[in-house]
Amino acid sequence: MAKKSYASMSVDALFKLRDEISEALSSRASDLQRQLSALTGSSKKRGRPAGKRTRKGKKVAAQFRSKKDPKLVWSGRGGTPRWMKEEMKGTKLKKENFRIK
Repeated sequence: MAKKSYASMSVDALFKLRDEISEALSSRASDLQRQLSALTGSSKKRGRPAGKRTRKGKKVAAQFRSKKDPKLVWSGRGGTPRWMKEEMKGTKLKKENFRIK
């Protein structure tokens, strides 16, 4: 390939050259991706590995239940719920009094 002076090339010729380079690079990248997937045995190109889940909280069984309203339950994780604080206020009830047996 003969040396070209980019300063003397027309804008259309520069755009054509840019497109040719882009095409060559993407072709080479796809070849390398194919070779890499053949070596690793992975068919997935991007993202997290197959079968892996995002970091979600797991469901936990309720450990505490309200004395006034049995529908209100708490797993014991996180902050103490408002309903429990309100029921303990002014009484001798402790957190353990709400535990589900």
